[in-house]
Amino acid sequence: MEFSGLEHINFPKDLRKINIKELPNVAQELRDFIINIVATKEGHLGASLGVVELTVALHYVFNTPNDLLVWDVGHQAYGHKILTGRKHVFETNRQLNGISGFPKREESEYDTFGVGHSSTAISAALGMAIASKLKGEARKHHIAVVGDASIASGMAFEGLNHAGVTNANLLVILNDNAIGIDPSVGALKQYLTNVKKGTQKQDNIFEALNFSYSGPIDGHDLPLLISELERLKNIQGPKFLHVITTKGKGLKQAEENQVKYHAPGKFDANTGELIPKSNTGQPSKYQDVFGETIVELALKNERIIGITPAMPTGSSLKFMMDKIPDRAFDVGIAEQHAVTLAAGMATQGLIPFCNIYSTFLQRAYDQVIHDVALQKLPVVFCLDRAGLVGEDGATHHGVFDLAYLNCIPNMIIFAPRDAIALRNMMYTAQLGIDFPIAIRYPRGKGHVLNWKVPFKKLEIGKGERLKKGHDMAILSVGTIAKNIEDAIVDVDVSHYDLQFVKPLDEKLLHHICSSYSIIITVEDGTIKGGFGSSVLEFANKNNYKLPVHILGIKDNFVEHGTVAQLQESQALSVLAIRQKVEALLLLLNNS
Repeated sequence: MEFSGLEHINFPKDLRKINIKELPNVAQELRDFIINIVATKEGHLGASLGVVELTVALHYVFNTPNDLLVWDVGHQAYGHKILTGRKHVFETNRQLNGISGFPKREESEYDTFGVGHSSTAISAALGMAIASKLKGEARKHHIAVVGDASIASGMAFEGLNHAGVTNANLLVILNDNAIGIDPSVGALKQYLTNVKKGTQKQDNIFEALNFSYSGPIDGHDLPLLISELERLKNIQGPKFLHVITTKGKGLKQAEENQVKYHAPGKFDANTGELIPKSNTGQPSKYQDVFGETIVELALKNERIIGITPAMPTGSSLKFMMDKIPDRAFDVGIAEQHAVTLAAGMATQGLIPFCNIYSTFLQRAYDQVIHDVALQKLPVVFCLDRAGLVGEDGATHHGVFDLAYLNCIPNMIIFAPRDAIALRNMMYTAQLGIDFPIAIRYPRGKGHVLNWKVPFKKLEIGKGERLKKGHDMAILSVGTIAKNIEDAIVDVDVSHYDLQFVKPLDEKLLHHICSSYSIIITVEDGTIKGGFGSSVLEFANKNNYKLPVHILGIKDNFVEHGTVAQLQESQALSVLAIRQKVEALLLLLNNS
């Protein structure tokens, strides 16, 4: 088939009809298509640009979707989506009711596994390969594409370890660009660097795990990629292809500033220049409040340590890594290790601030329970991206933390309503505690401009009244307090910030339950098992008969959209809260 443009390629079967000599043209058009859409619609850019040739080669050589292709994380899967039937809707990527920014099984048969968190591809593809063998589908291929940051994760090693003692028809492709979101770290990264340089003296680690290893090869050389993939199709058992790519390939600025162009926001598709956002007079991001505060505290308290699993820029621990590098650690994509590392430090009198995105702490749940809480070690968990995070969708919303931490003995849970409260709780924790504490705060900017005020020690388990009214009390934790404040500005009801989900301020709750006719609790976490559930449990235990209405995240996975759109869908917007308050007051007055 003579090449007639990307516009005529809707599925991989169309791609396979094209003469191999024309495939570089396909790759160039695909790269331009991604750049042009992401420039205006926003999303993840650099990772997908880096695997354009690999994406084309994989769908050209393998008979997808019969052959099963698993992408790790999914930041790199935009080209895959465009070539597998979603080109005409790709401009809806990450938008409300549009396609997901990550591979999603219910979206396409080509998306064989949902991948929003890293390091799952090898295990998933191996499971598929073993299943195919058991079903007698010996000629079926199973491919896992894994980044050099992801493969350093413990789960990826677990998959490699198992695969090496099977005869499964599994191909692991290492997309080696020396960067995840931030630059890759660790001994494995150094090993891969030495392999690329040709200076590695010791045995090949992947061959030692019984993989048939090939590479490293140029991941932007399409004919070479296709030739090597065709060869590997005929090799039995687990195989490993080491591919060298450049993140952001084809856009000069994305190649030169790979961290910023991972997800750059809007930019000029022709020049690559970012479209500036005005931050003049804007409040700081919560991550920056954390980042600046931990530096301020650590300069005065030498026992403070900062830890993050591969998110130094996203969490703003980078501030401490730049200022006090010997006391701030990026441990790579290794949440379990991060938590137990912090626990080990805590046993020796250090004060570890373990900064992990709420959604990623889920990956270290046993370590939180067994290694920290059971031993009552004073680890300070700073949970960034708590609550609804927006366009990253269901895989990234930090809505489960209040519930999954609430049931752990010895755990203190604090949700600051603003940047000042976050700052004060960090200050309080480093003064000395004998228990673990989780401080959870959202993605994005706060609403307080002048938050660098003198530190104030907070009393653990103490709430406070923000507004005095009659008949109804609204109880909240966290930054959702601002929505409530705006919703009831001219309504005669009380508003209390409990601050702590655990322990609850029982003295304050006794006063509230004795003084009002109706209670509403509001949280940006799950209704089941969270803050509202704890208040309801308290009321029941103490035989209070007043109704308690719980507002929060409903019992389903919330998809992607702007935070404002998603708050509206969960009845947590200013308007929705006001309507709920007015409806209950009307009911109360008519009763």
